[in-house]
Amino acid sequence: MFFLLTTTLLLLIPAVKPQGQVLKDTTSVRLISEGIERIYNMDFKEAEIVSAELADRYPGHPVCDLYRGMMIYWEEFPLTASSPGRAKYERILRGCIEKSEPGNYPNGEYSTEYLLANLSARGLLLLFYADNGLSNEVMPLASQTYRPLMRSMKLINECPDFYYFSGVYNYYRDAYPRVRPIYKTVAFLFPQGNMKKGIEQLELCSIKAMALKAEALSMLSWIKMHFETDYAGALPYSKELYERYPSNVLFKSMYIKNLLLLKKYDEAEHVIMGHSPSDTNSYYRAELMFFNGLLQEKKYRNRNAAKNYYKSAIEALVPFEAYGNEFTSYSYFGLSRLTEKDEEKQLKRIYRRKALDLTDFQKITFDD
Repeated sequence: MFFLLTTTLLLLIPAVKPQGQVLKDTTSVRLISEGIERIYNMDFKEAEIVSAELADRYPGHPVCDLYRGMMIYWEEFPLTASSPGRAKYERILRGCIEKSEPGNYPNGEYSTEYLLANLSARGLLLLFYADNGLSNEVMPLASQTYRPLMRSMKLINECPDFYYFSGVYNYYRDAYPRVRPIYKTVAFLFPQGNMKKGIEQLELCSIKAMALKAEALSMLSWIKMHFETDYAGALPYSKELYERYPSNVLFKSMYIKNLLLLKKYDEAEHVIMGHSPSDTNSYYRAELMFFNGLLQEKKYRNRNAAKNYYKSAIEALVPFEAYGNEFTSYSYFGLSRLTEKDEEKQLKRIYRRKALDLTDFQKITFDD
């Protein structure tokens, strides 16, 4: 759900200069591709060089805003409601939306690329709001996004990358309100989706797309793991993402979690031990406390060590607010499993209730 930006960054080229000249600039395409790879691998020094060159080549173009928004998202990962970069992130992306609204771009000939910019900026904002439980921000923006989204679906035959948009819509329109009932009201504003068709479209995108393969892989991994609890089905996608972007702490943690859900403890531990510079990320370090706790519980049968790791994970995740709920929930499930004495039955129930209250996916408990 979190990589709509790349659509525009690669498909906006050929791009528009202020004079309206269409550029068929393979150098720029290569530049943007390399920049995205740097961002996904958390190499922000090199990514910043690309950002400066983009601003010089395409002053005032939405592609520059999208690239900056993507950099902020990953540099401050996870971007939370209280992150220092939040205001700048929102300002840049809302500015991108304004620049790419019909009537604000220089030539109707370029409406497709500006539509892509518009949708991508909206997607990044919706991602941030949804991940942080900011439903009051999600609902109005989602309803405003319907028309440009429907227009984009008419372009699906022009480029297989557009399968991503239609696939996400078809699946999430029906699946997301089931796990977050607060969004049922806004979902009724949109036509019915088709979850099976959505999966098929995302799979087509993961095979055929030029720009959105990583995004489709990520989405398929998330859907298989969380909505469908098909952990074996998720593994090829999460593994490919990790191998392609080994320094990306989100992709790395998704792969580790996938392995642990499959009880592949040795493989998960091997990945955990494979350090990269981005492993200093404070959120990833908090996730590691949970992962190590689960290994102590399930592989090494060291209950006390596992309890200590789970408690440390819960404490370390506090600064991340709603974004940290997922792994806080897993840690509470762990404490509940390890609290078995008769005199602690009430505490066991408290831990489990906290875990259930924090998670959207109540089948993922690591209990088995």
